[in-house]
Amino acid sequence: MMQHHLAVQARLRPETLERVLRVVRHRGFHLCAMNMEAAPGTDDINIEMTVASPRPVELLFSQLSKLVDVAHVEIQQPTSQQIRA
Repeated sequence: MMQHHLAVQARLRPETLERVLRVVRHRGFHLCAMNMEAAPGTDDINIEMTVASPRPVELLFSQLSKLVDVAHVEIQQPTSQQIRA
């Protein structure tokens, strides 16, 4: 499976993280690592995550971008590292 690192900027709301995780799961991606922190001086959060799937990461990118509280999604560095499921 391919691993992909994504950065997501979103509004700080209780349901935002739940929505992001639901999209990751529904699109068939496995969450390998995640870090979330509040952006200083704003009502935003920065979420960095590493996901794995044989599916194209663009499928996840397009769905995350459609979420109402998500301001920006960036695919930071796709890797060809193989992992075992």
